[in-house]
This record gives sequence, structure tokens and C-alpha cells, in this order.
Amino acid sequence: MNTPTKYQDLHLQAIAGQWRPGSAGRTLQVFDPFDERALLEISMADRSDLDEAYAKAAEVQPTWAALGPSARAAVLLRAAQIFDERHEELVDWIVRESGSTRIKAEVEWSSAKAITLEAASFPNRVHGRIVESDVAAKESRIYRKPLGVVGVISPWNFPLHLTQRSLAPALALGNAVVIKPASDTPVTGGLLLAKLFEEAGLPAGVLSVVVGAGSEIGDAFVQHPVPALISFTGSTPVGQNIARQVGGGAHLKHVALELGGNNPFVVLADADLEQAVKAAVFGKFLHQGQICMAINRIIVEAPLYDAFVERFVAQVRGLQVGDPSDPATAIGPVINRKQFDGLARKVEQAKREGAELLLGGESRGLLFAPHVFGEVTAEMELAREEIFGPIAGILRARDAEHALELANGTAFGLSAAVFSGDLERGARFARRIHSGMAHVNDMSVADAPNVPFGGEKNSGLGRFNGDWAIEEFTTTQWVSLQTQPRHYPF
Repeated sequence: MNTPTKYQDLHLQAIAGQWRPGSAGRTLQVFDPFDERALLEISMADRSDLDEAYAKAAEVQPTWAALGPSARAAVLLRAAQIFDERHEELVDWIVRESGSTRIKAEVEWSSAKAITLEAASFPNRVHGRIVESDVAAKESRIYRKPLGVVGVISPWNFPLHLTQRSLAPALALGNAVVIKPASDTPVTGGLLLAKLFEEAGLPAGVLSVVVGAGSEIGDAFVQHPVPALISFTGSTPVGQNIARQVGGGAHLKHVALELGGNNPFVVLADADLEQAVKAAVFGKFLHQGQICMAINRIIVEAPLYDAFVERFVAQVRGLQVGDPSDPATAIGPVINRKQFDGLARKVEQAKREGAELLLGGESRGLLFAPHVFGEVTAEMELAREEIFGPIAGILRARDAEHALELANGTAFGLSAAVFSGDLERGARFARRIHSGMAHVNDMSVADAPNVPFGGEKNSGLGRFNGDWAIEEFTTTQWVSLQTQPRHYPF
């Protein structure tokens, strides 16, 4: 297959069916985190652009929904085909814009394509119901229908997949969508997908991508009267603020929040040590640890602690740090200087709090050297807060019950993992962890298009993927039919 022609005009925005500059009068420079060179410059959007995008979405959405399930499914299936045709282009943008290693970029491309294929089945999986009534001669019909317009705020860490995880189901189910991508990744977080769906035959205006400053359009994006649902993936503080705006604003609406995590990786004394180490290294350092599901706390039962630490440090020491486009690179750059400086502060704080530095290294540019700390305790910042970087903290548990106590000792509840030589014992342990997802003898970084994805506590609200996405991106309406005249008492 020939290399596809590169998508053009990615410095323009997809607003209300047209590719044009934003109206804010300011520009956003997009950088490659590895060499910090500018990739492109985008004229930013303002409130008028946002209003136009939402208004057009509301105008064209009924026609898009009325096309019927087969027509909408065909657009999604064509989009999945384009993922294959433009594989190299998409992966290259993921590497260059988000600093992803080639390994991570391939994972992200595959996940985004998979959710597109799964979403293509959604139009024919939407079902209503007829339920019985105690009222004589009454028929109760329950219809499921699109919400209308969905606003998607996407993150910078897995921008292509985590945007597509909301976008593809929303479109498949008959909604129109307006995306506000992260400023670090506007191309992979929205503009590429707008090009892709345009090529797949999506009618103009059904999808808009509005790239603008959060300080200028962020609150308006959430509080706008048009969207019926705001789907947000990002940090817990921002998600909590969105929930407050939605709940206390003039226009109540649905909200789906996929937020931060403080994910435990528990190694019980009967675990396969070598396999646990391999899973811990990959689950901690994939995409430099900048994943909501990344392992945040490694909790090892005392009999295995020393052996685990020795092998873990040895394997991390051998990871290649450098150019993310090199297939051998395991750890590439973090997303920006703010993220880098925050990680440097975490390292210094861990030292001050008494954690044992087992592995460090010299960082350069935005390449943050992997760090490993041992003898971390539950009170330390490394155990209390989401790290979101290539820093590992290892805690010693007295026994399995103490390990469970440590695992649950957090305000977050996204993903978790436990290693045990007894699968059923592992399953019983996993079910006692207060998290939306838990994995036995595997890492915490796991997602699939047909299973529920989401967290508990401060890790979010709602579920993505499969039948759970159908529920999130549609609503129900009860329509009753009184088939014979009803007697009323007055």
C-alpha cells in the first residue's frame, strides 16, 4: 500500500463545517517535546467560534441522527479503514506531538481503531422497551435516543485514543460533537480526527474542533446551553470544577468524567516474582508514566520485598531513554517544562521525606531520567498523590491485609493490580480493592473497547466503552399510549 498523502491545513480549525483560522487574534505554537522545536502554529479560537460550532452542531444533529443505523455505521467503518490507510501518519503525529515512544504510539493507534470498530456496532445495538402498566389500556414505550450535542474535552497524554473513546460512540449513536483538545496536543487530540471523519463521509458541521485558551473558552465550553453532555478526561481538580459548573450552572447537563488515579500494584508473597517485576516496569514507565492508569504505588508483601526491589531496579536501569522515534526507546520526553519541573520537585520532596533513592540519573531537555524510591510509606507524597511521570515508589507491606489497607488508603479509585500464585485468591483480593477496575497477574494499564472503563471516588463518574458507552451517550424517553378512554375520578 502506498504511503497516504499527508493531511493538509492542520494549522486551521474545523469550525461549523469549515476549515478556517480561529478569531481570537492570538496564536498557539505546538512543540515536539523531544527536541522542543515548533511543529505548527494555530490561530486560536474565541467565544464567537465556540458559539458558531455549537450552533451548527445543534442544527445538523437531527439530520445526522435521522440517517439511520446503517448509514452511521458505514461512516464509522470507513473511519476504521482510514486508520489503517493512514497508520504511519497517525503514529508519526502521536510520537512527535505528545512525545510518545513508538511502542506507546502503536498501542494508542490500535486502541483508537478498536474503539472505532466497536462503535460501528452501536447503531444496531440501541434498543427500546415496552413495559407493562397498572393503568387499564395503557401501553408504556421506553425509547432510547441521542442526547443531541456532546462537548468533549480531551487530554494530552493519550490524545488520539482518549478523544476517539468519546467521539466515536457519540457520533455512532446520532450525536453531534464539539471537541476542545488540550493545548499541547491539538492535532492528535482533535484536528486529525476531524480530517479523518471528513474523509470518511461525516456530514459537515456534525464535528467541530475548537482550539482555544482554557481561560477564554473553557468555562463557556462547559456552561454553554447547547451541549447535553460534557465528556472530560483529565485531572481530578479540573474535573471537580466541571462537575460544580454543570451541577450549579444555569443549564443542567449530563457529565462523564475520567479523572486521576493513585493506582496500586500489589505483589503478594506467593506471586511469580519475575513476571510481577516485568509487569511493574512496563505498567509504571509506559509513556513515561503519564497515564491515568499507570502504576502509582508498588506495594510488596514483606517476604518478597528485597528480591522484588533488586530485580525491579536492575530492569529499570537497563531501559533506554531518548528519542521516542527510535523503536528501542522505552522512555521518551515528558510533555512540557511545567511537567518536568513538577517531577523534579517530587524527587526532592521524596528525599526530604526519607524515601530511599535506589535509582536516579541525569535528566536533559525534557527527558526525565527514571527514578526508583524504596521504603516509601503511606504518608509520603509519592504514595498520596498521582505522580504522572517516570518515578516509582515501592512500599513494604507486613502481610496481605496490610497490603490491602495500603491499596485502599487513597481518595482515588481508578485501576489496580494484584499478583498472586493463586488466581482465585487474587480475584478475591481484587474485589476488595475500591477501584473501578482491577487486574489479577497483570498491570493496571488495561483498556478494551467492550468492557466498562471508569473509576470510583475521586477518579471519576460514568463508564466508557461497550454497552456502558451506549448508556452514557444516549438518553431515554417514556412515551405512553392510552389505547382506550381512561376513567378519571373527577
